[in-house]
Amino acid sequence: MPKYRYIIFFFLVHIAPNSFAAGDPEAGKQKAQICAACHAVDGNSINPIWPKLAGQHAEYISKQLHDYNTGNRKNDLMSPMAANLGEQDIADLAAYFTSQKIKHGKADPDMLDLGAKIYRAGNIDAGVPACLACHGPTGRGNPAARYPALGGQHAAYIQAQLKAFREDARTNDCVPSWAG
Repeated sequence: MPKYRYIIFFFLVHIAPNSFAAGDPEAGKQKAQICAACHAVDGNSINPIWPKLAGQHAEYISKQLHDYNTGNRKNDLMSPMAANLGEQDIADLAAYFTSQKIKHGKADPDMLDLGAKIYRAGNIDAGVPACLACHGPTGRGNPAARYPALGGQHAAYIQAQLKAFREDARTNDCVPSWAG
């Protein structure tokens, strides 16, 4: 059994990140014009229910666009937007958005300490593991495993996604056991 763990680890680290076409950020910038309506020109959406794409890992953006494209992830706005994207379109968009710098917002000061505690230590009573276990100590995520960067993301968007996982409305990623 241990040798299979090495095979899985090898796949996640060496093959999975390279399974999509190489993207061109300049081509992606042109293709992202339609994305700007919701995600802003540079990927830093101002609407707290829409994710910031700026600085997100290209691997994660590619996976999500593929999932919208194939129906593995459903959203009334994004599914039709991704329906006609080809492999190169997805790679270019991912390359563009990952090249942008995320603009951090301000956290609710009343929730900051509790959020930091759950992020670092989880919530044992609720069976919630520490977020940093997958998303890293600084919230930069894990590109090889396609865990997204969370640092700087809108709190309302993260909250909505966690609820969607818990309610099985979103199932396109490894759903943590605590969410189900």
